[in-house]
Amino acid sequence: MTVRVVVVDDQAVVRAGFAAVIDAEPNLTVTGQAADGAEALELARAHRPDVVLMDIRMPGMDGLTATRLLTALDPPVRVLVLTTFRRDEYVFAALRGGASGFLLKDCEPQHLVDAIRTVAAGEALLAPAVTRRLIDAFASGAVAARPRPDGRLDVLTARETDVLRAVAAGLSNPEIAQALGIGRSTVKTHVNAILAKLSLRDRAQAIILAYEVGLVSPDADGAANGARVTGWCGTDPSPRT
Repeated sequence: MTVRVVVVDDQAVVRAGFAAVIDAEPNLTVTGQAADGAEALELARAHRPDVVLMDIRMPGMDGLTATRLLTALDPPVRVLVLTTFRRDEYVFAALRGGASGFLLKDCEPQHLVDAIRTVAAGEALLAPAVTRRLIDAFASGAVAARPRPDGRLDVLTARETDVLRAVAAGLSNPEIAQALGIGRSTVKTHVNAILAKLSLRDRAQAIILAYEVGLVSPDADGAANGARVTGWCGTDPSPRT
């Protein structure tokens, strides 16, 4: 099936560059280009794209507002944010608003098309810089976390809680399987159960929730409970669902 993409950026030359990369790929096609969030919303309603490639800082309706509205549509539209990550609050706001993934604007073209396919397939995608910054922000207090887990996690089994903690540490499914001594398919089953029970759309929202409720807390070095932090930007072969 062809993945339909809408490209949103206030700079025409940037939009054209992304569109050229996308249209050159098999099974990817650009169905529209927008200069701001309002135009992106109109295009999404008209063309029902699989993925919207979204800039954050734009005149008029910005990417954060547009992301919230796009992910609230029925059915929701998946949003892949391209940013420089210079402002952490934009990243967190976009995650909470429903963004499915993030990439740096200067990423390699192949990373971009891989990311679009990943998000279109229903997976969440975080570039390494996002997981790192997320954990650093909680460690520094820039993003507040509650002192202890709240009642929202009571619906999880003990094993599901272990898996959620590992997800928040940035581990891939194979890494979680190795750490917990279970099969990869079992990990995926647990992740899907966690998302369903907590009404979360994807792994990105699970990471945010785990830190917000205090399930995990960064150590002095900024790593989640001492775990190795990993990320994905089109080069890690491990799926992030």
